[in-house]
Amino acid sequence: MPGVSSSAARPSNRPSARAGFIPEGTRDVLPPEWSQREALRARLSACFSAWGYRGVEVPALEFASADHPQDALAFKLIDSGGQVLSLRSEFTTAVGRLVRSRFPQGPFPLRLQYGGRLWLRALNSELGRLREFNQMGVELIGVQTAQSDAELLHLAAAALETAGVQAQLEVGYPGFVDAVLEDAGLNGEARAAVHDAIDRKSGADVDLLAAQHGLSGAVRGTLHALTDLYGGPEVLDAAQALAPGLRAQEAVAHLRRVAALYGGPLLFDLGVSRRYGYYTGLTFRAYSAGLNQPVLGGGRYDLEGGLPGAGFAVGLERLMQALAPVLPPEPEVVLALDLASARAARAQGLHAELAWTDDRGELRAFSAARGIRRWVSDSPSGLTFTELAFTDLNSAEVTL
Repeated sequence: MPGVSSSAARPSNRPSARAGFIPEGTRDVLPPEWSQREALRARLSACFSAWGYRGVEVPALEFASADHPQDALAFKLIDSGGQVLSLRSEFTTAVGRLVRSRFPQGPFPLRLQYGGRLWLRALNSELGRLREFNQMGVELIGVQTAQSDAELLHLAAAALETAGVQAQLEVGYPGFVDAVLEDAGLNGEARAAVHDAIDRKSGADVDLLAAQHGLSGAVRGTLHALTDLYGGPEVLDAAQALAPGLRAQEAVAHLRRVAALYGGPLLFDLGVSRRYGYYTGLTFRAYSAGLNQPVLGGGRYDLEGGLPGAGFAVGLERLMQALAPVLPPEPEVVLALDLASARAARAQGLHAELAWTDDRGELRAFSAARGIRRWVSDSPSGLTFTELAFTDLNSAEVTL
């Protein structure tokens, strides 16, 4: 019918915004999670600063570009001038743009840290399939050495220790797989398909692709071996024996140097092949027990123009989930009956809310609902605490 929209003509199953719903993939953050997350953010930032990584902030709005690595997943909008913009969907591209425009001459190496929210149009693998989530991270720009790769591994371990999360670092090198496939004569779409199959550890797909492209039994055996290259330092020995080509041997030699400089426990996954066209060297992730997604991840890449960079990002939502079993309780909150006692209680390390009325019945009802067990007031003898007993509404004054 003219003048009547299709949405008006039939009932919608979509939740009403007025009913208190929020878009799928977003979430409300309530206390105490908010305070715990912000304390975690402050600790991580202080850790990065102690290593010489200075903070920068980049806009949440960016110019949309088909060349952006997350362009297909970014939220798009049009400004008043008709320019297509996108919401920030990852930090590395934005930091790279900042480096090129603000630090074209360095000095290099340039160490930067960042933090903030990211948005993705499609649900991704973040905690709870979030489309809006928080990250912090660092970028080490302008150098490409085993020492700089080892520095990032050390910093990643320090960040996890600062956060109080026990996690295992896993190191990969997507270029190693690419070198093996190049030596096997695979190119174009066939090479990309095999990359994907190996990264997914899918032996069945490896067999199917090998048959489709007429690969020899020896090459097929090598491809299967790639999917099993996971474990401790012995993996590097196996990789060196598996792939005699120059590129592959150089990748293994580099990993040996980084591992020696790092000196700590590492797991190696030489079957990692994701984003092989983006990463130019070492990649790494950190996994915490009970989570099937990494709490931290990064690697080496080239900025536009060829400037080398490397870094990692920490997912705050994932860290909070990893920390959930060991998070300390909230600090005690007291209700201060006057401003002087509120100040004195805060000086003792308590959190003090200030009374807004002299009606003790109203204050008692609020305290019961809020979970506040003590009132504090100023007296000639000092700070006086009133212990609240909600079961019988009795109270006894105790002066500390």
